[in-house]
Amino acid sequence: MTVLIVVYVAAALLLAVYAFNSWVLTLLYGVVRRRTPAAPSAAAAANLPPVTVQLPVFNEALVVERLIDATVRLDYPAHLLQIQVLDDSTDETTELAQARVDFYRAQGVNIELIHRRERPGFKAGALANGLLSASGQFIAVFDADFVPTPDFLRQTVPYFADAPQLGIIQTRWGHLNRHYSWLTAAQALALDGHFAIEQAARNRAGLMINFNGTAGIWRRACIEAAGGWQGDTISEDFDLSYRAQLAGWRCLFLRDVVAPAEIPPQLAAFKRQQFRWAKGSIQCLKKLGWQVFWANLAWPVKLQALVHLSSYLVHPLMVTLAVVTPLLILSGGTDKIRFPLIYLSLVSLGPPVLYAVAQISLHPRRWRQNYKAMLLLILLGSGIALSNSKAVVEALLGVGNTFRRTPKFNVNTAADRWQTSAYRLPLDGLALGELALALYSLLGAVAAALNGHQFAVPFILLYAFGFGYVALQGLWDERRSLRRWLGRRPPRQTPRLNRPKTRRRDPLSVER
Repeated sequence: MTVLIVVYVAAALLLAVYAFNSWVLTLLYGVVRRRTPAAPSAAAAANLPPVTVQLPVFNEALVVERLIDATVRLDYPAHLLQIQVLDDSTDETTELAQARVDFYRAQGVNIELIHRRERPGFKAGALANGLLSASGQFIAVFDADFVPTPDFLRQTVPYFADAPQLGIIQTRWGHLNRHYSWLTAAQALALDGHFAIEQAARNRAGLMINFNGTAGIWRRACIEAAGGWQGDTISEDFDLSYRAQLAGWRCLFLRDVVAPAEIPPQLAAFKRQQFRWAKGSIQCLKKLGWQVFWANLAWPVKLQALVHLSSYLVHPLMVTLAVVTPLLILSGGTDKIRFPLIYLSLVSLGPPVLYAVAQISLHPRRWRQNYKAMLLLILLGSGIALSNSKAVVEALLGVGNTFRRTPKFNVNTAADRWQTSAYRLPLDGLALGELALALYSLLGAVAAALNGHQFAVPFILLYAFGFGYVALQGLWDERRSLRRWLGRRPPRQTPRLNRPKTRRRDPLSVER
């Protein structure tokens, strides 16, 4: 029993640290929110430097044309703009992208496709390879699911002119399909919290932030001085941005510059994205944690950086609590726990408050409507804990280093479908484990109620419903495949990419 108590208390207190940090960042944002960066000078806006826009893609047939079209529409002097499509694809994406590139080259656009047959370094390798032939002093990066607005470069590049130590500019992600489903609405809520509050608070308070991999611009000299793109983690963005800051370069987060992007509409795609982010973050913690600890930085900066790097540890801590709590209740161990649980309960409200403040600040007229997805976000946060725990364990043990892309489906309205796309991911193999944890937690909630521990019932039910939702939603998404597996329907002979019917239109006919 003593072991259970120690494990429970340790996990609960560590979780409380991360939850409390949400309060810290929310309050910090309230203090520094008016510290907006000074607008660039008129001379900086007039004397623009050469820029290279890099578009790393891998098997993105549904969105690659949309991405190229949007990039070509960037309002920037043509003689100062170079566009690189960094293509590692193994499907028809290459053919579609090459046709688009050829079309625009015939119109005089400085655009090229760089195709690699092998993928050493994955995205980091593609970016580094493109840099070899890049002509720009500054490098903008957009992933395949983004649709940058025409004024993106003019809103960002001038900030570099009067700040020689500014190495990175990150902008806020927008959402093309926030209202597609409750799942995309919940993800949008989480992303808004990260960008509007966490990134803004950290940056304006002088803390370290991470480059989010896309919708940002690098000073080329910063990339090279910080050691370049490296493929030893699957979060090359997190890695390079922290190395750059440790080397003395500054980051700037522009909260009011928005780059719209597509949110994963499939639960399995969302889980894969979160798995990659969790594993890559912990890889960066292993790689850079001691450097941060020993760096010549103020202790608040170090502490926040370490909390930031290690934030995905919350998921194995959550799984630990989900497993230990029912055992502790049944063994009577909760009577020996002396720390005030009511305080931990209040601390746990930190993330929901952070997301509420983000919505109020970004969407004052719609924040209540957007915030309705909070309950689902809470279930997602607990439901993906098993999957992300696996990612954390793999990172800590050094198991595997494969970059698995998040599929994009080009879905924006309710009429768009991803279910029949060849890019649709199969059922996650952890679904059975999630179902088992859901049933275990449900039985634990019953045991807690019968043993007079009603205070614990809501927390245990949170795990039961979270794991249950993620597992059952995954099964529901795969119902067609399951029916075929059970012999109710013949298998489809050729999977469809499910491209939108309008994709063959003249790329210059898109409204500006």
